[in-house]
This record gives sequence, structure tokens and C-alpha cells, in this order.
Amino acid sequence: MSMLDIDALRNEASIEPDPVPTGEVTKQTQIIAIYGKGGSGKSFALANLSYMMAQQGKRVLLIGCDPKSDTTSLLFGGKSTPTIIETSSAKKLAGEEISIEDVCFQRDGVFAMELGGPEVGRGCGGRGIIHGFETLEKLGFHDWGFDYVLLDFLGDVVCGGFGLPIARDMCQKVIVVASNDLQSLYVANNVCKAVEYFRKMGGNVGVAGMILNKDDGTGEANAYAEAVGIPVLCAIPANEDIRKKSANYQIIGKPGGQWASLFEELAINVAEAPPLRPNPLDQDGLLGLFSADITGADFSLHPATQADMRGGTYETKPSLEVIYDEV
Repeated sequence: MSMLDIDALRNEASIEPDPVPTGEVTKQTQIIAIYGKGGSGKSFALANLSYMMAQQGKRVLLIGCDPKSDTTSLLFGGKSTPTIIETSSAKKLAGEEISIEDVCFQRDGVFAMELGGPEVGRGCGGRGIIHGFETLEKLGFHDWGFDYVLLDFLGDVVCGGFGLPIARDMCQKVIVVASNDLQSLYVANNVCKAVEYFRKMGGNVGVAGMILNKDDGTGEANAYAEAVGIPVLCAIPANEDIRKKSANYQIIGKPGGQWASLFEELAINVAEAPPLRPNPLDQDGLLGLFSADITGADFSLHPATQADMRGGTYETKPSLEVIYDEV
């Protein structure tokens, strides 16, 4: 590469991208990618959120993009649905074309499907995501008429396939799901880093906020949201009734129910929250949200020596490198 090319790239990299739009989203369909650590409760939150949105008269499509394929199971009372990846492969072997009726199902106004993924050790989950979205496009994804498309993504996998909506501007905004624990906030912070990275590359996706799940009142997730500059859209309490109903595949986000107001608030906030440009924390900043006795943040690193590595003494040996005097 010539010096002119290098200078051109440096000049391009130094240009700040346009600010994230903070006004009302104007596209007819809001496509929202929701990320969270495995086990953070994102699928639970999304199943109930999509159900409440549908009860409020919105047309909602829920797409599970987690290889576990558990998003629709919660929505459909524990029943699994045929995944796009598996169905597409089976149809191809049979010489047939996949149709929307093969993979998309409904419950009380919510349309839902699963992309699926390979079995452990038998393929790349990220590549499966890319293949799944290519199939959706062939099925007419861009022509469907929905108010909201909610994408349920596993956040603690860093390969490019799972970052697809952010990298390719496939969604307008991202929402992170987290609790008051270091690991889920670490994942949320990684997602914010991905958003910021692609913003610098010219992307337009922003972070609309956080869904705080299993809130036990200790405050770390709220502190994180404030530090990176995103709102908490809803705080779902650490409640035994919620835990049991979720474990039994029960939808609690129903109008008139005990937890209705919680998900009504969440539905409104998800719809109205603008995409923001976050300020991700470094590792020390993340650890600083927790007391040192919980994280070990006050631990000092002690470098190992060659003697330590050998379990005894170590004497430096003369170098065999030949050094020539300059002429």
C-alpha cells in the first residue's frame, strides 16, 4: 500500500461520524435487536413484551436468533417450533422450497419464528445467523408489514454473525438486558462497544436503553446505565412468582394481570426510546461499579519471573546471537 493510500485511510478514520439521531424513529417498521448474556432473561422479557405489544394493537414479529431457540418456546407455552435453518436444509434435500407457513407461527396476534443454529461442534452459530437472514430475505422480509420486529440475540458470543444487525444497520436501535451482576453487565458493555465501533465506521445504530431483569435493588445495573449514558427502560424485580411462571412457560405480560403495568410501561418505553450513542466503560470502570470484596478489584498484579516458572533458581545464560560491528 502506498503512502498516499495510507494517508487517505488515516484522514477518513479521523472524520467523526454524524451524531446518532435522537428524534422520533420515522421508518414504518421499527427493527429492534435485543442482546443479553445467556440466562439473563432476555427471552422471557421479549416473549412478554411482544405479547403486550400485540394486545395494545401493534403488529409484532418476534425472531429468535439464539441457537438455543428458547424465545418462541416461552411464547408458545413450552412448545418448540421448526427452525428456519433446519427446515431450509430439509426442504433443500427434498428438492422443495421453504415457505413462511413452515416456520412462522402465531399466538394472540404475535408472529414468531426461530432462526436456529447448528449442534455443538458441528458448525458456526454466526454463519447460521447469516444464512437464516438470507433465507428471511428470500421469504419477503423487506415486504412484510409489521410495526415492530424484535430480534432476540445472544450477547456473549462475539463472532460477526451475532453482530449482524449492528454491523449492517439492519436495525434502528439496540436494547441490552442485564442484571446486577458483573457478567451480564460485561456482556451489555461489549454490545455498547460494538455499537460504538460501528458508529465510528459510519454505522447508524444506537442503544435505546437497558431492560433490568431480576432486580434485587443493589443498584449496579442502574449505575452502569447512568455511566454509559443510556436509560433503564424497565426494572423487572427478582420475584419468586415471576421466576416460577417463567420456568413454567407462562406469559405474565397480559392486560389486567398482576404484572401488566410493568410490561405496559416497557412496551411504551421500547417504542419511544431514541437510539443513543453510548460511552462504554473499560474493565476498571466496570469493576468499579461493584465493591472490591465482591470482585477483587483491589487485587494487584504480580509479574512472574523465570525462576518462578521453573520452581527454583534461574541464571541468565550468555546469548548466542552474533552481533556484527557496523562498518
